[in-house]
Amino acid sequence: MLWTRTCSFLGLAAGVCASHSQTVLGSSFSDNNTAKFPEAPANDGLFTPLESLAYVREDTFTTLGHPLFPNYSVRIKKSDFCDETVGAYTGYIDIEAHHIFFYFFESRSDPDKDDVIFWTNGGPGCSSSLGLLMELGPCRVVEPGEPKHHPESWNSNANVFFIDQPIGVGFSYADYGEYVGTTEDAAKDVAAFVSIFFENFSQFKGRAFHMAGESYGGRYLPVFAAAVYDNNAVLVKGGATPVNLTSVMIGNGITDPFTLILSYYDMVCTAASVPPVFDIETCVYMKKTLPRCQKWLKAACEDQFDTINCAAAASFCQSVFSESFFELTDLNPYDISKPCDGPISETLCYPQTKYIANYLSDPKTRALLGVDPAVPANFTSCSASVSSEFSITQDSLHPSKDYVGALLERGIRVLIYVGTYDWICNWVGNNRWTLELDWTYKAEYNDAELRDWTVDGKKAGITRSTNGLTFATIDAAGHMVPFDKPKESLELVSRWLAGKEL
Repeated sequence: MLWTRTCSFLGLAAGVCASHSQTVLGSSFSDNNTAKFPEAPANDGLFTPLESLAYVREDTFTTLGHPLFPNYSVRIKKSDFCDETVGAYTGYIDIEAHHIFFYFFESRSDPDKDDVIFWTNGGPGCSSSLGLLMELGPCRVVEPGEPKHHPESWNSNANVFFIDQPIGVGFSYADYGEYVGTTEDAAKDVAAFVSIFFENFSQFKGRAFHMAGESYGGRYLPVFAAAVYDNNAVLVKGGATPVNLTSVMIGNGITDPFTLILSYYDMVCTAASVPPVFDIETCVYMKKTLPRCQKWLKAACEDQFDTINCAAAASFCQSVFSESFFELTDLNPYDISKPCDGPISETLCYPQTKYIANYLSDPKTRALLGVDPAVPANFTSCSASVSSEFSITQDSLHPSKDYVGALLERGIRVLIYVGTYDWICNWVGNNRWTLELDWTYKAEYNDAELRDWTVDGKKAGITRSTNGLTFATIDAAGHMVPFDKPKESLELVSRWLAGKEL
């Protein structure tokens, strides 16, 4: 989720619980109940993959490593969490003093053959537990209490990861106060984790791999996917199997922030989504300011990045096109069709976020997940400190659209999907940057038919597609498409994984 202002969630006081295991080369097992599990490999100095998730235990972590990434390891445990019908796992990516938490759910359909999806939420600084427990995961916490089964989860026909990244987000932590402040640094850790996972669990080797997420994920994912793609050369050189990166799926993303800033005019002063919500005088002022911001942002931020001048341009243009939204309306910036439900600084306009924070602050939940005792007792869905670190480096002022073009040139498919009611990462801006994207098939993409796509015979949105790039809207959905339109979002993803047109 993209932050509009400094936002955080405060859970209830809770304790934490975790278990530990003894590391042995590529795999590890605790000394408890070893008769039920294979013997640990002999310490012969060679890397030994675990090969199958069937060897992962519930009572303790199994630790995985890789010789190509000596400073990285993964702790993973089986967890009776969220979806009892499938194998569910939780754990940490350990990068020396950095520890990144993840959830993994096997497919409800055919886990031995189905694709693998990696999911990250945005922020920067927001936990992917929001995506898991509110949007596309196998269970939801949309009211106080325990999770409820979600029949339209994306693990209906895919194996799905949810990751709390970078360090400091959700259940992730650092030993000595380290932090990550750029998408490029975060990408290194993600690429290494992906490599370790596929190399250790040979049951997934060669499986189609899709990297997905939303909001600030539009900045993250193109860079993360590029790191995974480029890292394949290292794997091949080291005698390992390359990751079968197949596609990137970005929902309501901030891939080109400058186009998005200027598209706020369309969202509040035209009927691009709902009838105009701003008064005429304000809209006229915004329209007159558009050419100035277009010219200034291009010169200071894109043609040649100037730290001070780009920050000044972004600050001025945001004051005109963004801040007025909060001053003149009480609407939900993530769903412009309705008012904000609760203080945005506490709930991001969705009370469900507080229910999730309370649930993940419960000591019983933490014991079930294996949360490390180093993690603070009160779960925070979005970290203000992580957001601040990314703000200091001006990470959001660096578009990721050129990474999208480079991925397309290498045969990696890209899906840009957007809910029509979202204001903050709206469909107008996302449509524009895909049309302006500089790549081999730009002309063919621009000439492609913009047509309706349907679910059960009813219009679900509009779409344009050619040569691997697809843009699609989801009618009457906000920023979190799977939350608002679970049936349509699952159909969208299912068709995408199958390589079908929408």
